[in-house]
Amino acid sequence: MTESEREESSARPTSGRAFLKRHPFALPDLAAQLIFWPLMATCLTLDLWSKRAVFNWLEQKPGNGVSIIDGFLQLVATVNEGAAFGIAAGQYHLLVAVSVIALVVIFAVFLLGGTRQKLVHIALALFAAGVCGNLYDRIFNNGLVRDFIDVYYRQYHWPAFNVADSMLCIGVGLMIISSFRAPKSSS
Repeated sequence: MTESEREESSARPTSGRAFLKRHPFALPDLAAQLIFWPLMATCLTLDLWSKRAVFNWLEQKPGNGVSIIDGFLQLVATVNEGAAFGIAAGQYHLLVAVSVIALVVIFAVFLLGGTRQKLVHIALALFAAGVCGNLYDRIFNNGLVRDFIDVYYRQYHWPAFNVADSMLCIGVGLMIISSFRAPKSSS
């Protein structure tokens, strides 16, 4: 083995060890676990329960919906075969695959990301619950996601949504807030 080969082979493990020292692998602590898993389970349960309860209740009501706040908010029974705003409508396999990949990424960020910010743990739990809730619907409801919250003004309606969609939006907001609260790097 030549001198340069020895230097190259000895440099590889050292650089790997240096990387591990700079980026130690550690699962989230107990506090993070106690935030993420119960919050995810609770929000997922809330989403699935609300879809079932509202759809069952609206089946018994005549008309197209039930007004909650006249001129602003009503409950309606509608389904969406696409993602947000009907994007990729009818693309069942694509939407399931994207949801599964999103879940893998969310779990990887939570388990391997190394963040200590509670706000990020909450946001990730909301993301996971929202993705799981809509994925459950898509798989067990013939590719359709149940939506029931209709916000409107006169004839202008925001696309109907559900609790899972709300959790996804809140999660995005929390991630944006946490990015402003993140400690500045000293580079």
